[in-house]
Amino acid sequence: MNIYNFNQKSPGEIDKLIAERIRRIRRRRKISQKKLSEKSGVSLGSVKRFEQEGEISLISLTKIAMALEIHGELENLFDEVPFLSIEEIINEGN
Repeated sequence: MNIYNFNQKSPGEIDKLIAERIRRIRRRRKISQKKLSEKSGVSLGSVKRFEQEGEISLISLTKIAMALEIHGELENLFDEVPFLSIEEIINEGN
């Protein structure tokens, strides 16, 4: 049985949240979308679409993070996820 948590964000909302965070970092570092595109090797259209709609491939997101020198944040993503049950702890050892 699926129980939906009504406080949970949708995948699209999470994508847009991440895009907004990246956009704020880019702006505070005074890097234009064009310059980020050049520095990362991600097309300008993809950078714009990401910032507007939250849509981007994982490889392009990684390239953007590297260009902004925040790739460590991606490297640490899901690094310390807490266990949800005893069963997960047991499965981790197997």
